[in-house]
Amino acid sequence: MGRHRNLTKHIEDAPDGAQIGAFFDFDGTIISGYSAIAFVREQVRKGQISAKQFAELALLMTRFGIGDMGFSAFMMAATQFLKGTTEQDYQAFSDAVYASHIAQAVYPESRELIEAHIAKGHTVAIISSATRYQISAAADDLGIDIIKCTQVELEDGVFTGRVIQPTCFGVGKVTAAHEICEQTPAKLEDSFFYSDSTDDIELLEAVGYPRPLNPNKKLQRISDQRDWPSVSFDSRGRAGWTQWVRSIAATGSMATSFAAGLPILALTGSRRKAQNFSLSLFAETASALVGLDLEVTGEAHLWERRPAVFIFNHQSKADVLVVLQLLRKDLAGVGKKEIRNIPIVGQVMELGGTVLIDRKNAKSAIAAMQPLVDVMQQEGKSVVLAPEGTRSVSTKLLPFKKGAFHIAMQAGVPIVPIVIHNSIDMAPKGQFVFRPATVRVDILPPVDTRRWRKSSINKHINDVRQQFLDALGQQEA
Repeated sequence: MGRHRNLTKHIEDAPDGAQIGAFFDFDGTIISGYSAIAFVREQVRKGQISAKQFAELALLMTRFGIGDMGFSAFMMAATQFLKGTTEQDYQAFSDAVYASHIAQAVYPESRELIEAHIAKGHTVAIISSATRYQISAAADDLGIDIIKCTQVELEDGVFTGRVIQPTCFGVGKVTAAHEICEQTPAKLEDSFFYSDSTDDIELLEAVGYPRPLNPNKKLQRISDQRDWPSVSFDSRGRAGWTQWVRSIAATGSMATSFAAGLPILALTGSRRKAQNFSLSLFAETASALVGLDLEVTGEAHLWERRPAVFIFNHQSKADVLVVLQLLRKDLAGVGKKEIRNIPIVGQVMELGGTVLIDRKNAKSAIAAMQPLVDVMQQEGKSVVLAPEGTRSVSTKLLPFKKGAFHIAMQAGVPIVPIVIHNSIDMAPKGQFVFRPATVRVDILPPVDTRRWRKSSINKHINDVRQQFLDALGQQEA
């Protein structure tokens, strides 16, 4: 992380306004690897492609890769496998592939570049040879409305197996960029284009600001010759062995940290002191191992009113380390009951004061929350919860559930919003390995709940959620 800062500085120095275009290739540029491979793998796993069809696709990809087949011919042959599939079914499949595979491949640095262009009011678009079904979910999460891509033919909502010509490849991308400039205030000579491949050399040469990202060897040589600013990222893709070792050690440090608290329990007889020591030790040890640094604003709000219900938006398993680093002591948490079945981890979390609930049983969940209310009122401990209920696959805020708000209201304690901007950089959903990152966090002022009533709970939830949206710079869809 950090090597793209010069590119971000170029964006900040550019004029504001939609006359500046910011065009991004998709595969290898916004995401690590190729979305088509993720689609094929999932189709094979689900039995939607036979072994024979997979072999045929692999041969097509090989022929295209070695230059024995043009892109249009490749797409015409590959699209045959969609023939007879409804668009509705394929879109649902595409959304699932995004959530399970592609979302975790988005480069944090590319996301930051996109956000910088959006903040300047530039005309941001994806121009890709991939199909809309490979791109649209990512574009939606990244806040990109304009997509120019290869189109496949539909008749009455069913794929015909044919490709609409021309495809969005090579010179076709220049045509797509001109179309954007005709439809928006963007001017090609004032625009940026980000790409990883010489397949896009025509558009790189056509824009005013060519920006190779993760360039292949040939594009890197051209970039060096023409003095084009370029940068490569290693924040996604295959992790190195040191990252695996550090991630495993960080996970294991939970057990050792709580074991280290046992002598304190024996000497003082205070379970609370032992828990506080172990939580702090785990937060420090694991954060150091995985390379977590925090950039915090509003830290004083963490200590203004305790006990409190601290709520955070949930992007990553790294969020546990983030909130423990911030809150340090006198905490009770909640987790799904399945955690109890995880060897050592389940026992350690219960020892640490975590209440495990059955999320599938609403009545059980409500009853299980009562100990959290009791622990705040009787022991002065705070509770930390993720009101989204699950990790998002992107930085986009999910709907809030009511549990945390009911607990705060019943206990008569404030809610303190912890807004996490980019913990997904460290460990997106679906990945075990942590990547080093500086995570930005905003602590918002405590929200008084003492005058809340059940009849108005939905309004209070919406008001607090809007604070998160504002801090994240997001708008409700």
